[in-house]
Amino acid sequence: MTTRQAGTRPPTSKDVAALAGVSQSTVSFVINGKNTVSEATRRRVEDAMRKLNYQPNAGARTLKTNRTNIIALFVEMSETIDANETTPYIDAIVRSARARDYDVILTTTHDGVAALKRMAGKSICDGFILMDVSREDPRIPIAAELSQPVTLVGRATNARGLDCVDADARKAALLAVDELADTGHHHVTMVGTQLGSDPNEYNFVDEFYSTAHQRADERGLGFSIVQRLGEGWPGIEKTVDQLLLHADDRLGIIVRQPQPTEWLLRTLRRHDVVPGQDVSVVSYCSDYAATSFEWQVTNVSTTPEQLSERAADLLFDRLEGNRDRDAQCELIAPAGITRRATTIDWNAYD
Repeated sequence: MTTRQAGTRPPTSKDVAALAGVSQSTVSFVINGKNTVSEATRRRVEDAMRKLNYQPNAGARTLKTNRTNIIALFVEMSETIDANETTPYIDAIVRSARARDYDVILTTTHDGVAALKRMAGKSICDGFILMDVSREDPRIPIAAELSQPVTLVGRATNARGLDCVDADARKAALLAVDELADTGHHHVTMVGTQLGSDPNEYNFVDEFYSTAHQRADERGLGFSIVQRLGEGWPGIEKTVDQLLLHADDRLGIIVRQPQPTEWLLRTLRRHDVVPGQDVSVVSYCSDYAATSFEWQVTNVSTTPEQLSERAADLLFDRLEGNRDRDAQCELIAPAGITRRATTIDWNAYD
């Protein structure tokens, strides 16, 4: 790539046109995404832009196209949020946007309603993706009135005509419980949400727990949910007696998310309980997280890339002109389950 020397003028569209052997209007067509340019010509112009390190004037392009080529991504972030779980979703959306020549503004403010109003009012974004959508999310009435398209990650009771994407909690729970039933376990204990939190606030959480309970009953397994008694690792450590109440009866423990999984494994180690020898552990987390712990954990594999890419696809479908189609709500199934060191196959001892 040719870089600009200090003190020299920046390259212009005229320079790009000269290097590519086309007119300036053709360069403008390529920059603005017009379909009247052949693929061969488009490649010549793009190659010339790269060689000259040419950056189109964003303000001028916005005036011509009435677009900013920016989307806003609203993500809940705080010291209590597990970044290891959230980051893959963000990365996938950014990659999807960049593939379409869009940039992403990441908004992590807790005041989601005011931030959404503010950003929409400034007209600096062409569309929005709202993550961590709860059943009665206060952002939805505002989002439904915007002129810009909005896609939800998570399911609300009333999405008000907005597209939404969510993970398939029921299939994830079925895979986790069936893994324990198929390997001869007698009891399933789930690490629940923090005491005082509302497991029904998010559809996914409620469906994950309720489906696991139902499946355990169907498979003839004992079942219990143990809520975390506080934040962080101490919240799980305080529950150790309840978690291990059935440790002598072929116990399998199911836990969601990488951070609580790490806390659970730390608690078991402190009490000289070895996953894969004394009890089994199944986590709903990414393959990357599952293989990064002290013990490689049997996991139902999350699909952050597929879910985020689908959310981006729905948003860009709206941006590309399909504004009037019916709203879609899609569930993304887990990638499957991988048995690792933390599963005991009790069938081998029968």
